[in-house]
Amino acid sequence: MTTFWDAVATILRENGYLSLTLTVGGYLLALALQRRYKSTLFNPVLIALFLTLVGLKLFEIDYESYRRDAAPLTFLVTPTTICLAVPLYRQFELVRRNWLAVLSACVVGTLVNVLLVWLVARAFQLEYAEYMTFLSKSITMAIGVGITEEYGGYVAITCAIITIAGVTGNMCGSYFLKKSGILSPMAQGLAIGVCSHAFGTARALELGETEGAFSGLAIALTGVCTVLVAPAASLLPL
Repeated sequence: MTTFWDAVATILRENGYLSLTLTVGGYLLALALQRRYKSTLFNPVLIALFLTLVGLKLFEIDYESYRRDAAPLTFLVTPTTICLAVPLYRQFELVRRNWLAVLSACVVGTLVNVLLVWLVARAFQLEYAEYMTFLSKSITMAIGVGITEEYGGYVAITCAIITIAGVTGNMCGSYFLKKSGILSPMAQGLAIGVCSHAFGTARALELGETEGAFSGLAIALTGVCTVLVAPAASLLPL
């Protein structure tokens, strides 16, 4: 039985479509569960992540092989992000009237994120590489990975941290904002985008076009602000 299973696992592992099947299949299954039970506990990203990890472990697929085989999904991240310009275009007049508030929110959000990461790094006596790994936790994957590579952090851990931040914002962001009395669609969108990048923006788009537009704008501005702040943040003493 063991030999048979090993043979099956080897065949599936060498199939370049297995990683895609695990990822897309897990997401579709999670989406069906969410629609069936209508609960944020059945978060598609979180469940798909868990099922993919189980599949990778079960078929003994290493990360580099998975990353190579799932490259088509990675490629789609860029055009999908660009599509966020559509709701932003529709809300352009609102953005124009509030450009200072939007810019201020993203700058302050970036500085607060850097400060919190630095305080945690100091409190837990993290090494420099570990500190820089956590610095990009709230920005989009493409920019966060670049910053981590530039400053000698651990890219794989950065990817995991960014995913966790995004899934958390997707699941809990709107709930905590409402409980905090933040009811403005613009403010909600900015807060979700600053803290939870694209994963959070997916949830913001479900809340409304205004929330989605400002969340998408916050992704870009927060990413740029983090790139500009990173050199100074890397010089902070630990």
